[in-house]
Amino acid sequence: MAIHVVLSSGAKMWRSLACAKSELRLDLTLACGQSFRWRETAEGHWTGVMGGRVWTLTQTDDTVWYHVYKNQDVHGVGGERRRGGASLQTVKRPEKRFKGALKKEEEELVAVTDEKEEEMLRDYFQLGVKLEDLYKDWGAADPHFKRIADIFTGVRMLRQDPIECLFSFICTSNNHISRIQGMVERLCQALGAPLCQLDQTSYHNFPSLSALADNSVEACLRDLGFGYRARFLQQSAKQILDTHGFQWLEGLRSVPYPQAREALRTLPGVGTKVADCACLMSLDKAEAVPIDTHVWQIAKRDYNYASGNGPKSITDKLHRDLGDFFRKLWGPYAGWAQSVLFCADLKKFQKLKEMPHLKQPRKEDNSEEETRLVGKKIKIKTEEIGKVKNPKTKSASNKRAKMSD
Repeated sequence: MAIHVVLSSGAKMWRSLACAKSELRLDLTLACGQSFRWRETAEGHWTGVMGGRVWTLTQTDDTVWYHVYKNQDVHGVGGERRRGGASLQTVKRPEKRFKGALKKEEEELVAVTDEKEEEMLRDYFQLGVKLEDLYKDWGAADPHFKRIADIFTGVRMLRQDPIECLFSFICTSNNHISRIQGMVERLCQALGAPLCQLDQTSYHNFPSLSALADNSVEACLRDLGFGYRARFLQQSAKQILDTHGFQWLEGLRSVPYPQAREALRTLPGVGTKVADCACLMSLDKAEAVPIDTHVWQIAKRDYNYASGNGPKSITDKLHRDLGDFFRKLWGPYAGWAQSVLFCADLKKFQKLKEMPHLKQPRKEDNSEEETRLVGKKIKIKTEEIGKVKNPKTKSASNKRAKMSD
């Protein structure tokens, strides 16, 4: 039986790409509620499904290491693998072939596959975007972000498959991250094509639109505990296929953000927050700022937004006004900046704020001290450093990672 690989067992099974932790931290990016398909299968090793393949990722200070499980891990050479409902036939080994020619052909095939998979990984993590430069710009515009960013570096925005992203976020209504993960996993096991099995864990592709739109889906998902969300999932898939076609969602990447958001809101179960999540995390709308109760609390607590005068519930006007507030503050990548603060406020990551090096202030005679961070010299007021070292905000320590529509 195939097993989850670990880097300590030898680097020969792994491929790598250069990437500093300041540009990407897997532990934060994959566990902060963007995607619900990644699990930590060994310390510092994350296994999940992306692009119809099963991957394990890990990293060292300046390198991301990745292993992609091939079909032969389960089905043997010549097996079939699926991606988004379509079959991809692996190359069958010829029975008789001159050994030198066969070896050369296999090497060429491996080289093409390696290049393709590295390209997929770079696209998924959007590694063409220089995150350090964005952090610098956000920190210059926002002192609160600057304090948080010194701890929560490397939080990137994923570029997910639009179908997986949208239908996963339909499941988030009145829900929390761990429960959403379970629902998405059951959805894939029930309706997605099997990919492989590792250490007794079966991995499945995300269901196709056709699978989701089937008339039997609502009853199936209700039996699996989806409740009212079952109807939204089936009806949204059916509406997309009947009204727009298979390529419609991906086509929204090329239209302006307001148009894409309003188009998504025509689907059953898709409100403004879910539409903004899909826009930001799969449709290339970096300016989209999803607003839920969690983000609203951050705005009120840390930015004194609408103090004492705000609405008691999240309205369309609040979505628009608060989104505009953050877009004005952070610029065209406002959605990326918001994800850093969202991540920093999750209960699971609060221990990072208690790191020993943050508890002990440096003793300096001057009220300002100079320090180097990521090789760049910046000035930080001593009193601000003190605030980072003692994050005792009551609401943050008691906050649940709540996702609501």
